[in-house]
Amino acid sequence: MIVLQATQDIRKVSLWLGHSTLATTEIYVRADPSQKLEAIEAVVPPHLRKGKFRPPDRLIAMLRTKS
Repeated sequence: MIVLQATQDIRKVSLWLGHSTLATTEIYVRADPSQKLEAIEAVVPPHLRKGKFRPPDRLIAMLRTKS
């Protein structure tokens, strides 16, 4: 998508990606990034999903004593 935005030419994108036809490249160009993210999120295990790191109290106490 970034290459297409930069060049404004789907033929160049097709050549750079090594696709044999423009139809193949169009599949990638038309794909909605939000749908891709949703699909990835659906297969990522819950323990690997984004979130805030919350260190245990023991770790915080140790770091404060070493300061």
